[in-house]
Amino acid sequence: MKNACLGLCAVALLAVGVIAAEEKKDEKAVAKCPVSGKDINEEAFVEYKDAKVYFCCPGCPGAFKDNTAKYAAKANHQLVFTEQAEQKKCPLTGGKLNEDTTIDVAGVDVNFCCNNCKGKAKAKEGDEQVEFLFNDKAFEKGFEVSKDDEE
Repeated sequence: MKNACLGLCAVALLAVGVIAAEEKKDEKAVAKCPVSGKDINEEAFVEYKDAKVYFCCPGCPGAFKDNTAKYAAKANHQLVFTEQAEQKKCPLTGGKLNEDTTIDVAGVDVNFCCNNCKGKAKAKEGDEQVEFLFNDKAFEKGFEVSKDDEE
């Protein structure tokens, strides 16, 4: 009886951990302003690469336009995060994707052609990882802005 009770407690703790992890993942699932890093306001945006980049406030679009190169990687990441762009190839080589190489990069699943590329990406963290995988060169190799069906 004691072992059964311990087993049930272990299962309950595991379930609470899984639920907490899912809630934590959902909390992160908010697009961020590429200038400030704050949550976006969908009313503040600019057209970028035939899509929209969103900002936290009306002041950030001006900063973005003044130095787009500085914010390009975060803007490109946001395009994928908001599903306006999707991954088509490896962002490092332009090679065919291997779904066994998926990693999470600031809320976006990114695949690679091989474990070597995956390892290079995993060696970086935070903003450095976003810059490495979503800079304009990597974005051009691996991602494509979704075409509007109305065209």
